[in-house]
Amino acid sequence: MTHSTSLPTQAQKQLSITITQGAVDAIGAQIEKRNVPGTSLRVGIRGGGCSGFSYVIEFFDGEPLARDKIFDFTTSAGQPVRVVIDRKSLLYLNGSTLDWEKTLMHQGFKFRNPNVTASCGCGTSFTV
Repeated sequence: MTHSTSLPTQAQKQLSITITQGAVDAIGAQIEKRNVPGTSLRVGIRGGGCSGFSYVIEFFDGEPLARDKIFDFTTSAGQPVRVVIDRKSLLYLNGSTLDWEKTLMHQGFKFRNPNVTASCGCGTSFTV
């Protein structure tokens, strides 16, 4: 008796990104400053920029849409944090890591996206 397996289709694959604890804590701090109940962070991509796509990170109030993937986290201080990503953006962000970077010259979110084939000099837009 032989068993055969087939490769999963794109629809069957579990699409996901990694969000580091540092990024979760930074998101929680920004949401706390904003002080609007039910605020989430929406992460995604948009067409544009000098390389074709640019990352989008913005506050999101209200209920997620049916097409959204929801990621729930907890900050180091125990505060719940929700990140919402639409499924189309998740196709381009799949396998990425969102981190919080703090240096002497800069602080902010940083994507490490294995799907990127080229990016612009300023680092805000990319090609897949």
